[in-house]
Amino acid sequence: MVSKRFALLVIIRIILLMLTLTALAFIFAKTELFFNQIILLAIIIIQVSELIRFITYTNRELAKLLLAIRYSDFSISFKGKKKGKSFEELQNAFVEIIDAFKKVSVEKEAQFKFLKVIVDHINVGIIAIKEDYEIEFFNQSAQDVLKVAQPNYWKQFQKVLPHFSEEINDMEDNERRLLELNIKGNVLQVSAHLTKIKILNYRYSIITFQDIKSEIEQKEIEAWHKLIRILTHEIMNSVTPITSLTETMLMLLQNENKKTKTLSELTEEDIEDVRFSLNTIQKRSEGLLHFVDDYRRLTKIKQLELEKMSVKALTNDMAQLMKSEFENEGIDLQVVHKNSFDVSVDEKLVAQVLINLMTNARHAVEGVENPSVQLITYYNDSGKIIEIKDNGCGIAPDKLDQIFIPFFSTKEQGSGIGLSLSKQIMKKHRGDLTVRSDEGLGTSFFLIFRL
Repeated sequence: MVSKRFALLVIIRIILLMLTLTALAFIFAKTELFFNQIILLAIIIIQVSELIRFITYTNRELAKLLLAIRYSDFSISFKGKKKGKSFEELQNAFVEIIDAFKKVSVEKEAQFKFLKVIVDHINVGIIAIKEDYEIEFFNQSAQDVLKVAQPNYWKQFQKVLPHFSEEINDMEDNERRLLELNIKGNVLQVSAHLTKIKILNYRYSIITFQDIKSEIEQKEIEAWHKLIRILTHEIMNSVTPITSLTETMLMLLQNENKKTKTLSELTEEDIEDVRFSLNTIQKRSEGLLHFVDDYRRLTKIKQLELEKMSVKALTNDMAQLMKSEFENEGIDLQVVHKNSFDVSVDEKLVAQVLINLMTNARHAVEGVENPSVQLITYYNDSGKIIEIKDNGCGIAPDKLDQIFIPFFSTKEQGSGIGLSLSKQIMKKHRGDLTVRSDEGLGTSFFLIFRL
């Protein structure tokens, strides 16, 4: 409807212009009508100008609309003087478009502020750095933890907290690291995570971190309580029979008057009982010494001597080392290399972990039909993996969470040291040792080396 009315008005203006031109041509040769010619010429100029203005009005209004959208200037108005009914609907449409963009802009700004309030109130520091080292975002929690105001550039931040920034610069994409920071005399234990993303052709580094000192202290207290309970239990188990046997021997060596028996008063039976008690005390004392030695080994792991080696060679060597033991017990030992890769490890310590886990797997498949143990190497999003998998009876769910606790063992003759020591060795390699088990289906232990 608007286009038809617009075309009609253009045609009318052209017809009027043609009539004026015809009239001018008719009187052009008549000199006595000189002033009429001037008047008609002026009218023609006015008509042409009006036609041009009329035709270009839409373009001007459209350009004004596009510029308003380009620069997000929604204060512009199209509600001025109407240029006839032909432009009324067009102007109303422009007003609706501007109002719609204004509403979207307001909603977007409100959502951004709402999200910023939420991010500022979470107990996690967040720093977003653009590829040109401009700091795009620095939330309130980050300012509170690090005790700094928001800097504009990463270089400014490096001058304020050089140790923290150096650690972040050393981190790889999707890496987590536990950092110890000294912020104005206050020592913090900070868990930091770095993520790198690309948005609209710009690369960003997103740093998230949290002060977990209180959580670590609480976990340490809980660990000490568990350790003290276990130590007390083990020591009491050894000391109680020693005390009891000592009292028994004293009774055997005393007469009814509580005086020491002479040699002639001692019978063969008394001597045999004393000898038996002394042998038992010796065994229990040796057991207690072994327990203390195990505890010493658990709390003191030597410094790592890292060397880069093929995981394929490492696992093949371990399989060859344990081959005869597995063959003697009829256990099928397999090595599966889904992926080949190198790892930087202390070979002796990691070999100790593998031997311990393979020995546990060998015990786990005792009495199982067609027993098998597999060493599988591969990598995934978690890192580089060595999996020790058996088809044994599995570990009970109520015990699964406790197997890495020092001195806890699912075996009657177990010391409870091996798995705890193995986990510590993997932690020293900045990796981890995890387990997955299903009762009746088997168990898998995972040596995880971070990518």
